[in-house]
Amino acid sequence: MRQAGRSLPEYRALREGKTMLESCTIPEIAAEITLQPVRRHHVDAAVFFSDIVVPLYLAGADINIVPDRGPVLRQPLTSVAEVEKLTELEVTDWSVIEQAAAHVRRELPYEKVLLGFAGAPFTLASYLLEAGGPRRRECLETRAFVEAEPAAWNKLATWCAKLSGQFMKAQINGGAEAVQLFDSWAGSLTASEYRQFALPYSSLAFQGAPGATHIHFGVGTAHLIEAMGEIAEVVSIGSDLGLDAAARRLPGKVLQGNLDPDLLVTAEQPAQTDSTPTDAKPTDHMEQIWREAEKVLQTGLAAPAHIFNLGHGVRPETDPGVLTELTARIHTWRPTATSSTEN
Repeated sequence: MRQAGRSLPEYRALREGKTMLESCTIPEIAAEITLQPVRRHHVDAAVFFSDIVVPLYLAGADINIVPDRGPVLRQPLTSVAEVEKLTELEVTDWSVIEQAAAHVRRELPYEKVLLGFAGAPFTLASYLLEAGGPRRRECLETRAFVEAEPAAWNKLATWCAKLSGQFMKAQINGGAEAVQLFDSWAGSLTASEYRQFALPYSSLAFQGAPGATHIHFGVGTAHLIEAMGEIAEVVSIGSDLGLDAAARRLPGKVLQGNLDPDLLVTAEQPAQTDSTPTDAKPTDHMEQIWREAEKVLQTGLAAPAHIFNLGHGVRPETDPGVLTELTARIHTWRPTATSSTEN
């Protein structure tokens, strides 16, 4: 969840003077950024550094990642003819992705896992259909296109699914042991809409990436987790749903999540005075965070297995020291006899 990103000064230094897409498609840069949080925080897995629209970029789509806005297609799709033209594009060379992943895998200690990822087809298609990129959770333009042009939607979503599957497969070829499909905008759909217009294409994307564990994540998708769990071994849960409740709805399913990333920067911090050492740790702040993290760990015991993570991406203003301390505490945490009995 953006463990490599703007919260790290070494990331900002390496990215200086480079666009996001340049950083994602220069293997040495992408690999180094991937490894930075592993060295700093001692996390158990490296998350491959890239962006969900990189496959679109490699295919030749005129898309850019605009700072503070996200991915934006220069000319959003508005007609069936434009969909027909775009879906003729394909990626013929995934070597920059395979090389970056292989570089990371060579540098990683044996016990560390490399996690790859891709964008779910519904979300990728939304970036192609929404003017300025989807900025509203309703995704009104995307949903209108789905209803008005079902055949064109099927063609566009299938194309996106194949690209995402190939993207994940390239990471697997480079050494990724698991891949996560991100559906940032599927929360705009009802359960029935999701099953009709999104789930089949996410399944197709996963089918294109065999040989690794499949993880499924969506934003605002608490009402969709049963369907999402049908096509993945692991379901990543957002901060809007307790892991104990998720475990009841997904019996036997491995869960990932779900500490609220906002808490890492919004928990009340102690007042600073002139006598406060410059290297003083925000102890009170950390204790508040840890109390909430322990709740996540305890409720995660309701699942057959639980991967601790955030419920969404690390915010840029997050103190890296907080993430390092949190990781260290999680590594030493053990469930109490009471919590084990209750679950």
